[in-house]
Amino acid sequence: MSDAKLFLKEFLRSPLTTASAIPSSKALSEQMVAPIPEQGEPVVVELGPGTGAFTEVIQSRLDGRGRHLAVELNPRLADVLAKRFPDVEVIVADAERLPELLAAREIFADVVISGLPWAAYRGRLTESVAAALHPAGVFTQFTYTWTRWAGPSKRQLAGFRRCFEEVVLTRTIWGNLPPALVHVMRRPRQV
Repeated sequence: MSDAKLFLKEFLRSPLTTASAIPSSKALSEQMVAPIPEQGEPVVVELGPGTGAFTEVIQSRLDGRGRHLAVELNPRLADVLAKRFPDVEVIVADAERLPELLAAREIFADVVISGLPWAAYRGRLTESVAAALHPAGVFTQFTYTWTRWAGPSKRQLAGFRRCFEEVVLTRTIWGNLPPALVHVMRRPRQV
C-alpha cells in the first residue's frame, strides 16, 4: 500500500489522531527539519511521524550522525515506519510521555519535530516537550494557514508561548497541500 493510501486509511479510521488526510510535502518537511544542526551528534525526536514524510528528510539531514527517535501512537503506522527506516528508533507511545521515554534512555532532545494534530495538545504535551528538550533545544510544529485563526490553534499557540521564551512563525509554505506555516520554538521554560 502506498504512503498516501495508508495515510488516508488511518485518517479515515481516526481523524482526531491523524493530522491530515495526506502526508506532508517535501517543502514543509524541509522547513520542519531546518533546525537540525549540520554538525555534531544531535538527538532528534519526531512526534507523530505517520508514514515518514519528515522521517525521510530527518534521516537525510542527519546522514548517519546522532540519534533519531520517532514516537508514534498508531501501532500500524509505527510498524510501517520501523520497516521503512531501520536506523530510526520507533517507539509506540503517547507523546506526552516524552520526558519519561528520554529519561529511560538517559538523553535529552536537541530537536523535537512534531507532525501531531491539535487534538494531541489538549493535555500537557507542550510542557512535556519543553521538559524533554536540552536548554538550547528547538521544537517545530506545523499549522495550516487557513486554520491558524481557529480557537484550537490559538490555544495551541498560547501554550507554546507559555512554555518557550521564543516562538517564531515561518512564512507560508505554498508548496504544501494545504499551505502551511511552521512554529519554531526555542529556549524551553520549565513550567
